Amino acid sequence: MDERTQNLIDEYKRQQESCLYTSTTLYEWLKWLRFWKTCFVVAPILLGAVATWPLLAHLDAYRWLVGSCALLAGVTPAVYKALDFDVSLDAIGKNANQLKMLHDRFRQAWSVAALRPFLEFKKEFGELMTRRDAARGASFTTPERFFTKARAKIEAGHYDFAVDSRTATLPKPAGH
Repeated sequence: MDERTQNLIDEYKRQQESCLYTSTTLYEWLKWLRFWKTCFVVAPILLGAVATWPLLAHLDAYRWLVGSCALLAGVTPAVYKALDFDVSLDAIGKNANQLKMLHDRFRQAWSVAALRPFLEFKKEFGELMTRRDAARGASFTTPERFFTKARAKIEAGHYDFAVDSRTATLPKPAGH
């Protein structure tokens, strides 16, 4: 294998790793955002139920509780909308999926497409980089703690394939 092919393989691997870390970071952030979306959707329902519960609504001792629950039930959807969770969740999810697909495509390209003539190999790299640039165009700035969680998952082997391990063994065919 010539030096320029090896250099391109190395760059494919860098891009594969970058896509892995970025997509995993986005998935970790997305899980957190989905939790908070659930809270913002369920909280007003529960607060509204407490505020309109006849047993509490007619007792003076619970007037502040009922009023507070009614206020929070009304304000929570406005806060949710102001945080723009729906749009962010969809956009982050799509971006994470695009980067995860690119992670796989970069891996496939350096491990398989490297056997093609160099110009074809280089052309595929250019096409993948165009897709990667488009995915990065979303420019989400994820909080650092989600990158740390993603790195821990990756280092723990959550995204490793058994087939890539040197000690991987294939199952024996039935009857042997």
